[in-house]
Amino acid sequence: MKLCRFGPLDQETPGLIDDTGMLRSLKGVLPDITAAYLSPDKLDALRAINPNTLPVVSEAPRYGIPFSGAGKYICIGLNYRDHAEEAGLPLPSEPIVFMKAISALTGPSDGILIPKQATKVDWEVELAVIIGTKASYVSPEKALEHVAGYCVANDVSERSFQMQTSQWDKGKGCDTFGPLGPWLVTTDEIADPQALSMRLDINGHRRQTGHTSNMIFDVRSIISHVSNYMTLMPGDIIATGTPAGVGMGIKPHPVYLEPGDVVELEIEGLGIQRQMVRSTHA
Repeated sequence: MKLCRFGPLDQETPGLIDDTGMLRSLKGVLPDITAAYLSPDKLDALRAINPNTLPVVSEAPRYGIPFSGAGKYICIGLNYRDHAEEAGLPLPSEPIVFMKAISALTGPSDGILIPKQATKVDWEVELAVIIGTKASYVSPEKALEHVAGYCVANDVSERSFQMQTSQWDKGKGCDTFGPLGPWLVTTDEIADPQALSMRLDINGHRRQTGHTSNMIFDVRSIISHVSNYMTLMPGDIIATGTPAGVGMGIKPHPVYLEPGDVVELEIEGLGIQRQMVRSTHA
């Protein structure tokens, strides 16, 4: 299934995308797509609904975050070989874990706001894993059993904030720095999370081209590793790293986002995001 939430901010309606790509409303079936609806039994109940019985949404809506009630937003740094190379850093010996503020979350096309005093706002297309059932000390072999689905994520980053200390969080957690969606695609539609192509364009110019097979630590290993240090709960998000092509890595002169830029990113089977960049002074 491709689950979504659409409509004005804070007034989103639950929906799904049918096999023809048509948006259908789940209003009246459930009040919202919350973390509680990400368990296998709840997803099975939604999957049993015939989409043809649901109302078609004919207008082009705003898409919100695909589910409400996200708990933790966990990120994995330097998880693609080519990205570590462009950063001039050695391959990590274990996943680099940091947190992104939940308040950074925003819809996939709501736009990116350049914070005050920011000078180096960067882009990162990432595969986001959405946890569906509680996971603690899980093995890699069992890890994917705890996944509800996958989303496109843009791990927007302010590099000057990020590099001011050894802790990256303040450069990652600014408002609008967490576009997620447009859909939550459940695991029955994604046979292998390590077999997905990904790309990101700025103003129509290709900046990132990657593939999830190039992760240093695959999704199974990441979930298992993180679950050894914190219990993963339904609605937790794990962004799994970005391939080469970020603005910071462009040689000889890095390139960063400016007001008016348009960012478009896509992961195979998970949909497309499109964001306009604006200034806090606009």
